[in-house]
Amino acid sequence: MLFHLAQYLQDYYSGFNVFNYLTLRAILGVLTALMISFIIGPAMIRNLSKYNIGQTVRDDGPESHFSKAGTPTMGGALILVAIGISTLLWSDLTNRYMWVVMVVTFLFGVIGWIDDYKKLVKRDPNGLKARYKYLAQSVAALAVAIYLYHTASPVETRLIVPILKNVAIPLGAVSYVLLTYFVIVGSSNAVNLTDGLDGLAILPTVMVGGALGVFAYLSGNSVFSNYLGIPYVPGVGELVIFVGSLLGAGLGFLWFNTYPAQVFMGDVGALALGAALGILAVLVRQELVLFIMGGVFVMETVSVILQVGSYKLTGKRIFRMAPLHHHFELKGWPEPRVIVRFWIITVILVLVGLATLKVR
Repeated sequence: MLFHLAQYLQDYYSGFNVFNYLTLRAILGVLTALMISFIIGPAMIRNLSKYNIGQTVRDDGPESHFSKAGTPTMGGALILVAIGISTLLWSDLTNRYMWVVMVVTFLFGVIGWIDDYKKLVKRDPNGLKARYKYLAQSVAALAVAIYLYHTASPVETRLIVPILKNVAIPLGAVSYVLLTYFVIVGSSNAVNLTDGLDGLAILPTVMVGGALGVFAYLSGNSVFSNYLGIPYVPGVGELVIFVGSLLGAGLGFLWFNTYPAQVFMGDVGALALGAALGILAVLVRQELVLFIMGGVFVMETVSVILQVGSYKLTGKRIFRMAPLHHHFELKGWPEPRVIVRFWIITVILVLVGLATLKVR
């Protein structure tokens, strides 16, 4: 909105041309979302506490988690509000990529909100039943995947292989839709599984999102994309504004979510942020790089799959508890150690992902 206002005003004063720069608007997006988080956050936490919308803790989990019972949850709504307002203020509202990312993020946020509402407000321990949650995620992801395929240029339907300079695999309708579906739904649930310790999920999300913003900026620039050998997708650079808003909102939430957490994001935040990372990777054609940079999310998901599979097949558990972060807690690692070490791993993996830009 403010971007369009600046475009109108630049006819009267050329200084408003500065708002045409993506980098400036991305920085403003970060600062706006951060400020919104700081302003709204304390009031939201008080209201969540007032209405007893608090965390429930598993009896078989680490003993250190028992003190977390009752901590305000559904704080992910704060992230979505900050992202939404900041993105709408500073982005080009005629850009279709921006709307695709916004729709996917908020659709998955609604699914998570329903699950949280049933568990925390209606006191239904099962929340939204798994089959209905998965069905809703599937419908949303498939609808977006089909829309993207039918509106995509040829370069947007190729699978880019990292490191290999001239390898781009053309995808047909079925393979493109299925890949997009699995990336969005898989990323959404992977972040949700990782969200089990104070600040564990939000900072890796911010780091991976920031790196995808770099890919978006470069992919939307014909000179940079040609030099680096990545697909040139006109207009995709506008996603930098959304990414900036995500970074500001995520850091603002971390202010309250850092150990010991004053608030948890809940499914409303985790499902939405994971889906946002997934759709960003699809739009900038870096699905495989997302798999690398989001290695912490992948490890957490794989640990759950292995644990369930092993127990059903052999009756034995591979880990003391899944997801993986609980395994290390039960081994005696203090919670902050687990969190910071997972953050460090994410820093390394994000740098590896960014390095694929040059190693081609």
